[in-house]
Amino acid sequence: MKISLELIEMLDAIDRHGSFSAAAEALYRVPSAISHAVAKLENDLGTQLFVREGRRATLNEAGRTLLGEGRHLLRTAGELERRVQRIASGWEAELRIALDAIIPVERLYPLLERFYAAGHGTQIRLTHEVLGGTWDALATDRADLVIGAPGDMPARAGIASRQLLPDTRFVFAVPPGHPLASWEGPIPDSELRRYRAIVIADTSTELDARTVGLLEGQNVLRIPDIRSKLTAQLAGLGIGHLPYWLAAPEIAAGRLVEKTVVAQRPTLPLNLAWQNRHVGKALSWFLAALNDETTRAEMLLGM
Repeated sequence: MKISLELIEMLDAIDRHGSFSAAAEALYRVPSAISHAVAKLENDLGTQLFVREGRRATLNEAGRTLLGEGRHLLRTAGELERRVQRIASGWEAELRIALDAIIPVERLYPLLERFYAAGHGTQIRLTHEVLGGTWDALATDRADLVIGAPGDMPARAGIASRQLLPDTRFVFAVPPGHPLASWEGPIPDSELRRYRAIVIADTSTELDARTVGLLEGQNVLRIPDIRSKLTAQLAGLGIGHLPYWLAAPEIAAGRLVEKTVVAQRPTLPLNLAWQNRHVGKALSWFLAALNDETTRAEMLLGM
């Protein structure tokens, strides 16, 4: 057989990370091994799978078809492997936890320390997702547990959720030198639309991508994470809302000026969500821990 699960994992990594070298780093391989494996697969199949432009590699139509079907195989194989391991011990070999980008990963560290101290042996993998990407991570089996999934749960079987926080605190802020810094009173949409919006790109791969606070016709700069959004706004590259916990120190230091807008940012509750088709002991441990009011308060302080 010309196509193996290992090769599909390589294609998936290249697609997610944008280049052979970045995929090699993510898979703990040397770039030459990735290049050689892909070249051999293309030769065996008799067709190119990528459009190569400098260091970037983008799947062509044939490559997208192969990866789209291949991801289903990866999920099936991964689920089979985890099911066997759970049957044997009840504790997952690995628990994949995704956090929404607005939750700083260090907020989870005290909880991880408690989990590791108990010596359960489950490996933990942490990732960040954005907006609809949190729900998508569960729907496409990239995560077992999501902390901070925003908004409403999609109509998908096998997913359960409960609310963590009814609303998150966001502020609209610009650097002191920005034209909007001197605007008196709430800023209307007509004025906001004149300036580029800085947004974090939704990480959905199958579910519909979501956007928050983006005006129709507004120029946009999409960046990869919440701290990059902050630095882009500090640099004057665009405007947008920021989580209060992230913006407050910059406002206090005078590097940002908080402003009000006429159309306030929509309220988005944050949810705890998980795959309920297979709840192992590690997932149950985290669900119980995150049901504790004190633990949630510590994690969500200032949000």
